Amino acid sequence: MAEPNRIYQADVIVIGGGLAGLVAAYELLDQNKSVVILERDTREKLGGLAKDSFGGIMMVDTPLQRKNGIRDNPELALSDWYNYARFDDDAVWPKRWAAQYVARSRDIIHDWLAERKVTFLPVVNWPERGLYVPGNSVPRWHIAWGTGYGIIEAILNDLYAHPNIKNLTIHCDHQVNGLDVTDGAVTGCHGVLEGTATEFRAEGKAVVAAAGGMCGGDLSMVRENWYKPWGAPPKILLNGSHPYADGKIHRCIQSVGGNITHLDKQWHYAAGVRYPNADMENKGLSLVPPRSALWLNALGQRIMAPGPLVSYTDTRHLVEQILKQPGQYSWHLMNWKIAIKELAVSGSEHMKAFRYRNKVKLVKDVLLGNTELVKRLIRESRDFVVADNLTELVKKMNSMDNEFQVDADTVKAEVRAYDGRIGRGTAYHNDDQLRRIADFRTYRGDKIRMCKAQAIDDPKARPLIAIRQFILSRKSLGGAQTDLACRVLTPSGEVIPGLYAAGETAGFGGGGIHGLGSLEGTFLGSCVLMGRIAAQAICGKTL
Repeated sequence: MAEPNRIYQADVIVIGGGLAGLVAAYELLDQNKSVVILERDTREKLGGLAKDSFGGIMMVDTPLQRKNGIRDNPELALSDWYNYARFDDDAVWPKRWAAQYVARSRDIIHDWLAERKVTFLPVVNWPERGLYVPGNSVPRWHIAWGTGYGIIEAILNDLYAHPNIKNLTIHCDHQVNGLDVTDGAVTGCHGVLEGTATEFRAEGKAVVAAAGGMCGGDLSMVRENWYKPWGAPPKILLNGSHPYADGKIHRCIQSVGGNITHLDKQWHYAAGVRYPNADMENKGLSLVPPRSALWLNALGQRIMAPGPLVSYTDTRHLVEQILKQPGQYSWHLMNWKIAIKELAVSGSEHMKAFRYRNKVKLVKDVLLGNTELVKRLIRESRDFVVADNLTELVKKMNSMDNEFQVDADTVKAEVRAYDGRIGRGTAYHNDDQLRRIADFRTYRGDKIRMCKAQAIDDPKARPLIAIRQFILSRKSLGGAQTDLACRVLTPSGEVIPGLYAAGETAGFGGGGIHGLGSLEGTFLGSCVLMGRIAAQAICGKTL
């Protein structure tokens, strides 16, 4: 390339100012290294997708778990991990990373965040419990007080106050288009300022690629690498990732010989709705679906596979079953009482009590229901419909731009059957969804946020609400294959000198730490884990 307009130099170049990149930079400053961070987005967006997340982190045998009487250990966590991952036999590095995660999550992740003054809600959350084999055998999902926004805020505050802050330069609006190699080692990268023809080159002794995955900015890559056993991807696929998670850095790594693996292993959510006032094409909002709602297909039939779909059990299973349905989208049917008690959003913007650390509002929302959130979603999302009776509700559902029409008689029959089981009394709750609800409510962290066997067509709980939901693309579980020091490997297993990868760029560890499925909260956790390990490895140290 011609001589660039701008040249930056540092000991280490970090590509990406998300969670993994920021953590790596902090650790490098601790070792008195000079660092340049190249971030494609604006300075206000430092932190990437983590900043917009709910802020849940999966950790094992923490002080908070012990305080809650939860007995956990790495062996149990690794067994649960394997249940969900269903690793390929040759997934050597992903398996090693999984073992490292569960063994070191307390000291490398939890204790480091605690030092940054990140705190967590007093009750540990319990998603991904599993269906017929255990997912999380015990609660492990630690929700940061302040959500993902609070995590990033705490790290940035500490980063800017670091004694060696003079050694850090952050360049935003910088798009990396390629890696530079000198004498067989990666020694930097080059690109352009976003939206301009101004070129730059960054030179260093090592490069950390931490620029996210390929499940956001370019859904064509998601479709191209779609998991074949699922058949064809849905016609409508919502974008729940970062607009710059477009696979560009994966291609850069491949161009210098790096091994990119498992791109067909992707993490999607089953309950996505279109984002109001979206700033990118097909942008979606990921709902945390109420467990007391009925999950219906595009025709109005309750989805049974072989049992009813219930959230908090197995997210990948939910996605798989909906992909088998007509149109590959679904409906959630509930009433006002269920919605204000159980409906949530997997993001910081909508969960205001958590985001702004408002304890009074949080207690009020738990006790009285989050009416503000539900009203906002109804007002802003065209995928919500509300009515006082089932006939009117189905009419409104069918007035939308649906591929299939909902059959009113079918919906009424499904609701009548479900409500009838509830009405006959607890001893006759012969329905797997009701059994799971009863089981969920034995854990105090769920009991306070769930209805107790709430009928759908209950006159005292109206109005009725139906939500049209699409599959929402969130994370690419594959990526650059790395050893346990975050060094990028070639297809033959050789180390590429000078090149490291962390976070989603590395499939969260080894090019695919999750296998087929995540226990939830392992995304943010892996970014902290890998960011710290990569920085220490560059300095010839280990944690």
